[in-house]
Amino acid sequence: MTSAMISHLRRFTWMFVLFGGFLLPGLHTAQAQSATPDPLGHVLDTVVGIDTRIPGNARTASFLGTTRQGSGVVISDDGLVLTIGYLILEALEIDIVLNTGRKIPASFVAYDHESGFGIVRAASDIPVAPAQLGSSDSMRVSTQVVLANRLGPQAAQGVFVVARREFVGSWEYLLESAIYTSPPNPNFSGAGLFDADGKLIGIGSLFVGNATFLQRPLPGNMFVPIDELKPILKDMVSGGRRADSPRPWLGLAPSEIRDRVFIDRVSPDSPASRAGIQPGELVISVDDIPVVSMSGFFRSIWRGRQAGDAVTLKLLSPEGQIREVAVESMDRNDWLRLDPSL
Repeated sequence: MTSAMISHLRRFTWMFVLFGGFLLPGLHTAQAQSATPDPLGHVLDTVVGIDTRIPGNARTASFLGTTRQGSGVVISDDGLVLTIGYLILEALEIDIVLNTGRKIPASFVAYDHESGFGIVRAASDIPVAPAQLGSSDSMRVSTQVVLANRLGPQAAQGVFVVARREFVGSWEYLLESAIYTSPPNPNFSGAGLFDADGKLIGIGSLFVGNATFLQRPLPGNMFVPIDELKPILKDMVSGGRRADSPRPWLGLAPSEIRDRVFIDRVSPDSPASRAGIQPGELVISVDDIPVVSMSGFFRSIWRGRQAGDAVTLKLLSPEGQIREVAVESMDRNDWLRLDPSL
């Protein structure tokens, strides 16, 4: 990043920190009073609330909770709402909440672990025109965009794209080119990210402390790019998931420390648990390929395999013992309790 770009980002980041809460509503009002069409006018109304209730025996209940709230974006005339998947995982009840406060029951449609997207469908009409999908590939560093969530158009926030880079999640998750924005917004879950033409370019996933670095880490939010959705949307709506063979899933949560990957947590009843993998073990290699990063670890597991294939890990225990473990992977969807009636 050049010094000019750093200066540009620092200046505008602080401008939005100080004035972001007032800039967009004022802009919206001024345009509404003029003859110039506002490309963000109806688009902000496509962002709705998502409320879910999760059974206590759900696999994700212990770390994601049994009641979840976030946002979603209406993407079709027949009531499809795009959100971040963890809001709806294993949900027993789903409600869509409009800006008026009206609640519309919804049903689970699809979840995609690779991207993180989730889709629900409203049980009755949602009285807004759907958002159009834009191109997240064109979102470069310093691009000005709009973040909107369930709090309504008056809470829409101007933010900047401050980075496009890889994101690695300990839940065996990897995005090649996530969108990082700043200043941060606390209501990021399922929030919509829109370009200057009012087109949807991303769905909010996380708060991050290192969205970019300007002398020190700058906090912000991570968004899943909408281009990740386009190739799989049809399959998700028709079949509840992408059509590709699912990736192998082991059920372990690692962390990376100084080019070393350690196992922090092992999911109960997972392939890793059945293979006897323990928290605290260091991953030396996958099929004799040395592991020096979390992203490299995941790529080695996925390369040339699909769910059900075996993966050989070489591990070092905290006591200094080296061992090889063959782990029979599985489809993560088969481990989740996606049908709460079972």
